[in-house]
Amino acid sequence: MTRLLTVVLASLVCATPAQARVFETTKLGGALYVEIETKPLPKKVYIKEGRVNVPKGLPYKVRRILQAGNKIASTPYLWGGGHGSFSSSGYDCSGSVSYALHGAGLLDTPKDSGSLAGWGESGKGEYVSIYANSGHVYMEVAGVRFDTSGASPSRWQTPRDDNSGYTVRHPDGL
Repeated sequence: MTRLLTVVLASLVCATPAQARVFETTKLGGALYVEIETKPLPKKVYIKEGRVNVPKGLPYKVRRILQAGNKIASTPYLWGGGHGSFSSSGYDCSGSVSYALHGAGLLDTPKDSGSLAGWGESGKGEYVSIYANSGHVYMEVAGVRFDTSGASPSRWQTPRDDNSGYTVRHPDGL
């Protein structure tokens, strides 16, 4: 009985009001049992006017990547931009990806595409996948692509059908 009550209380503490709804309470032997129904918040990311929405249902670091990407999504392409510093008048492919990852606290210094090909964990991530080789890098975040190639008017684009030729990495846990 104590375990059930603990689980119920833990569920109530962890769920936010937007995610949970009490649908039944029962009083039994002086104890109050509460059953809740949880629903995930929307996680659909879409591109509108060169920017992406940032759904609250996504993990914090994923939202921070999206927010940082939005800040530079329409800045000019500048070869080498974003390498000496995260602050630049323009960004190249690796400078763009580095900037967005830095926005989530995942990078302390910018990395080039070759370095990003070995950064993080191997394979696709649940929310973030980085596609890198020695000459180019882009990433997919919550179903949208952040990429300087074909970036007009924005780096936010629909995912590629073919990602061959790239090493796939992801931030740990994402």
